[in-house]
Amino acid sequence: MDLFNFQTTPIQKLSENLNNNLFYIKRDDLLPISFGGNKARKAVLFFEDLMRENSDCVVTYGSSSSNHCRIIANIAAAKEIPCHIISPSESSFGTSNKKLIELFGALVTQCPVAEVSTTIARKMEELRATGYKPYFIQGGGHGDIGTEAYVNAYEEILDYEGLSGLHFDYIFHTTGTGTTQAGLICGKILHGDERDIVGISNARKHPNGGQVVLDSVNSYLLNKDKEPIGLEAIAFVDDYILDGYGSFNNQVLKTIKEVLINDGIPMDATYTGKAFWGMKEYIKKNHILDKKILFIHTGGTPLFFDNLEELTNER
Repeated sequence: MDLFNFQTTPIQKLSENLNNNLFYIKRDDLLPISFGGNKARKAVLFFEDLMRENSDCVVTYGSSSSNHCRIIANIAAAKEIPCHIISPSESSFGTSNKKLIELFGALVTQCPVAEVSTTIARKMEELRATGYKPYFIQGGGHGDIGTEAYVNAYEEILDYEGLSGLHFDYIFHTTGTGTTQAGLICGKILHGDERDIVGISNARKHPNGGQVVLDSVNSYLLNKDKEPIGLEAIAFVDDYILDGYGSFNNQVLKTIKEVLINDGIPMDATYTGKAFWGMKEYIKKNHILDKKILFIHTGGTPLFFDNLEELTNER
């Protein structure tokens, strides 16, 4: 598996024209690693760092729906190094990602969410005691390395704008652990650009959700000797989380179905489909008109199939 030589992901126009806005989508779901997505971008950089440190196994954290854990498990299997995943027992469901994690041979340790930190620490100690040099990746690829991945993606967006003559007024995406949004914001700041970068939360609420993004932004900026920013610069929207992580409604399903039929693009009900629906609701609520809007498809294709029956029955 050649992990470190993938091409820029395409940007394509969508058929959606809500409020006379022009919609485009950046297809990070087409990254050629384990169904792609934002976690693939981040994983590549984490594994580069793992190799620099000569580590020989990896430990990470995530739920049974986690795109991050699926991709980390896949790359670890390709590199023939052990992968240990700490997973909260409260969110253990029979998802396609969970089946793929099992297929890749990852070793999953379940524990109550309140015991995650101690379980991770214990696992790292156990591995060191048996002669391994474990490398820990925070859940969702959190940290400056994860942020760097979407500074790189922002550079790709600028390249596209330069070639096409377009300028996106808004960039929307789903936001969870925060480094995707942080990377885009840092890219914007480093280039002195004027545009709105709006994260549609898939689970977290204010004030914690926005603060997590802000902390990631300022950690990265300080490492680049740049001035920190304040929370007012973070557009973190928690109006569309419904009942929390993994929850969705008929409107989300309808949105997924429409995008699939009209543009041939699969989205899932946990991340991208929910965020695309939330984006449209946000645009209506804030009366956004006649703008050029980019939505970043951050992956989750296996999860699309988890809701296929509901999609088929959606009216």
